[in-house]
Amino acid sequence: MRIAQIAPLTEPVPPEMYGGTERVVSLLTEVLVSRGHEVTLFASGDSRTGARLVPVIAEALRLGSEEVDPHLYLMLELGMVFDEAEAFDVIHSHVDYFAFPFARLVRTPVVTTLHGRLDLPGLAAIFGRYSEAEVVSISDSQRQPLPGSNWAATVYNGTDLARFTFNETGGEYFAFVGRICPEKNIEGAIRIARLTGVPLRIGAKVDPADVDYHESVIRPLIDGRDVEYLGELGDEEKNELLGSAHALLFPVDWPEPFGLAMTEAMACGTPVLALRRGSVPEVVEDGVTGFVRDSEEELAEVAGAVSRLSRRACRERVERLFSVDVMADGYEAVYRALSR
Repeated sequence: MRIAQIAPLTEPVPPEMYGGTERVVSLLTEVLVSRGHEVTLFASGDSRTGARLVPVIAEALRLGSEEVDPHLYLMLELGMVFDEAEAFDVIHSHVDYFAFPFARLVRTPVVTTLHGRLDLPGLAAIFGRYSEAEVVSISDSQRQPLPGSNWAATVYNGTDLARFTFNETGGEYFAFVGRICPEKNIEGAIRIARLTGVPLRIGAKVDPADVDYHESVIRPLIDGRDVEYLGELGDEEKNELLGSAHALLFPVDWPEPFGLAMTEAMACGTPVLALRRGSVPEVVEDGVTGFVRDSEEELAEVAGAVSRLSRRACRERVERLFSVDVMADGYEAVYRALSR
């Protein structure tokens, strides 16, 4: 099958450091190539892939040297993709709703995976206008704000099990990985750590939009001893941080669409302590691969029981539900249905 993948241009594919959507696009692209599909990846020129790469810009926007309007290059990318539409059996977009109007202008089936939150003001208008647009959710809970949309499937994000080493024993600290921003609620993670007396190690990036928040709210809470900030981590560093942790703290304060940090931690055998938001109850099996509660205080109360959970069960849950192959199986089924 001839498949076009439209990647965001914020990070290279795969990302060098943080970058959830771009990592998922990379994993999907490479496994589709390995299965014999003819895949074309539209992405930044510093991407690495076994597919045919069509570089939209020389380097990804976040780490680039030039400040530009990201929508300028996104529109350039979409124009490049749809100019070639007849060369593909399926076009798979990962750039939110921006491909919806283009899809009406071509005969090639177009499907969009929605990687973000869907409870934002105004989204209902565009989804109503393009109600025929085929969309994929990355969790069932993600659909709740827009239940009447044209949902083709739910396909959970895949985690590359080869990149995460199973650790039978773990360690004596909590880990937090991701972004430092209000919705990820790192203050909550710090509060849980202090309530339990367990040290917290943080591996997270700070986007330009969140610098003030980091400096004014988070930095004063970091003492370098009980709460340690490690900065943005690469793959090997993240693997070590997660695998050697007692548990991952995931006290998100927003309707989390999926949460790769949870599956990455469980792939290492590390249980998850998480608030009941968005996809969390779909990803973490309460009482088996972690604990899901409604408040930070409740998470602190059950933190002592983490040592009784099976780290092997955490790894097995990712193997069964959240592997790259399981994700690719889901998308292949979507492509076949659209191409009939």
